Amino acid sequence: MTTASPAPKDSRKPPPRWVLKTVTRLHVLLHRLSGGGLNRLGGDEVCFVTMTGAKSGRTRTVPLMYVPHGEGVLLVASQGGAPKNPVWYHNLVKHPEIEVEHRGDRKQLRARIAGPEEKAGLWPTCDQHYAPYAEYRTRTTRDIPLFVCEPR
Repeated sequence: MTTASPAPKDSRKPPPRWVLKTVTRLHVLLHRLSGGGLNRLGGDEVCFVTMTGAKSGRTRTVPLMYVPHGEGVLLVASQGGAPKNPVWYHNLVKHPEIEVEHRGDRKQLRARIAGPEEKAGLWPTCDQHYAPYAEYRTRTTRDIPLFVCEPR
């Protein structure tokens, strides 16, 4: 009699939402405790985006991968290739006025969703700054939103 070995874990699955929330909160806390000195996640640059909650109306700060673009940034709502948009996506749709901090530099920006043609031209820049974005796009059938954030 043979016993079946457990199925291998699918390394392509995004992490559970609670893991993402915990890592996010911890990263923001460490960033604040370090006086703004913690600007990397696994060797890649991050920025801290302060926004208004879509439902709560409260101020929220989340660390996101830093993708510079002109005088602003690109923000990718990938959530690791999860089937749903991250919560912060809804915040930016409802309240597009944001503040982005990167290495102590704070910018007041306005976020807008890139259209299909524009987004196609922006993906190479996003992938250059954070290579896993290309894999995330293969994990989901969702059209991952990309925000262009420019000075107000």
